[in-house]
Amino acid sequence: MDNLIFGRYYPGNSFVHRLDPRLKLIINIMFIVLIFLLNNWYDYLILGVVVLTGVVLSGVSIRFFIKGLRPMLLLILFTVALQLFFTTGKTVYWQWGWLAISQEGLINASYIAVRFLLIIFMSTLLTLTTQPLEIADGLEYLIRPLKMIKFPVNDVALMLSIALRFVPKLMDETTKIMNAQRARGVDFNNGSILKRVKALIPLLIPLMMSSLDIATDLTTAMISRGYRDGEGRSRFRVLKWRRRDSLTLLFFVVIAAVVII
Repeated sequence: MDNLIFGRYYPGNSFVHRLDPRLKLIINIMFIVLIFLLNNWYDYLILGVVVLTGVVLSGVSIRFFIKGLRPMLLLILFTVALQLFFTTGKTVYWQWGWLAISQEGLINASYIAVRFLLIIFMSTLLTLTTQPLEIADGLEYLIRPLKMIKFPVNDVALMLSIALRFVPKLMDETTKIMNAQRARGVDFNNGSILKRVKALIPLLIPLMMSSLDIATDLTTAMISRGYRDGEGRSRFRVLKWRRRDSLTLLFFVVIAAVVII
């Protein structure tokens, strides 16, 4: 649970920290689309350099990013294994029954692994250098045109801000409950998978009660402050698009054009 980095913010005053959250969201969306359009190592190398440059400019240790990969490691290995053993090709290096490793399978598995790595690093960079409320404000601004079709933009932004704010809190609460259960002799790490699943059941009730308490406190606080909906409310945090944001967006657009061409 301690390795989960979703919704966690790393305080700082680096160049990446000072960028507008709308810019970071736009770049992340463009990056994810771009990563699935490319399929050669030269383009992945260029994008990798861009990601590493962002990591260096953020002032966040690379160890923190690698540590954050651990919760996703099982999913990455599972997806890579599917591509490795179930992709058919002309050049087969190993085969056992319906399982086979071919040249095409190795290439596809490598591409999938690199895509996962780059996307996780890029999204982690967004989360670590942008406060959750800023992410919610930036997303609300970007999807504002959907109001024309009666889409509940304000409600979606509110739900996102609550999720980004309280998911790490619930993860920390889960860690505390697990430590309390370990102190009482519960073993979460040893035994069969079925035994481990059964050991997690005692976590559900206290975690659910804690979640209900948090939701009740949040509801009380919002009602006491007269919250009804997002329409017409004033903002303490005002997003400002600066020159460095325009230059950064221009730089990324140029990089995208280069790798596509």
